[in-house]
Amino acid sequence: MDEIDRQLLEILQHDATLSIAQMAERVGLSATPCWKRIQKLEASGVITRRVAVVDPDSVGVGLSVLVSVEAGEHSPAWLERFSTGVAAMPEVMEVYRTAGDVDYILRVAVADMSEYDAFYKRLIALAPMKNVTSRFAMERMKFTTAYPLHPRAFPDRRTTDAEE
Repeated sequence: MDEIDRQLLEILQHDATLSIAQMAERVGLSATPCWKRIQKLEASGVITRRVAVVDPDSVGVGLSVLVSVEAGEHSPAWLERFSTGVAAMPEVMEVYRTAGDVDYILRVAVADMSEYDAFYKRLIALAPMKNVTSRFAMERMKFTTAYPLHPRAFPDRRTTDAEE
């Protein structure tokens, strides 16, 4: 990847609705090479998908819950039951396996406390768990889907930055 790819990724992370012509103009290419670069980024797995980001309050799931799970055991069978189960739960937006005193952290989106309670009961039925702790978000202070684009991933950018 190079500086043009970095620019395209920056553009796409903030507004994927722009036309190929608009993106091409912003990065100094014609439309065909721009489109080919985007296709290459998709084929290589750098761009995994292009989606609309929806406001959770507008679609009725404004309560965000961060759920910490301490596993009941650390066997492959337990992990399979847990990971398959949470993957099938539409309320689970993200799941991370973590190091430290907590084994997994889930970000859950639900309508209200009673919906969370029903989710919680389904969650603890998946597999034996040592501890489940829920933290309820009172205010979303920052939210982004745009990753910072690290210079190491774009070799010619590193050279340009070093020369300046």
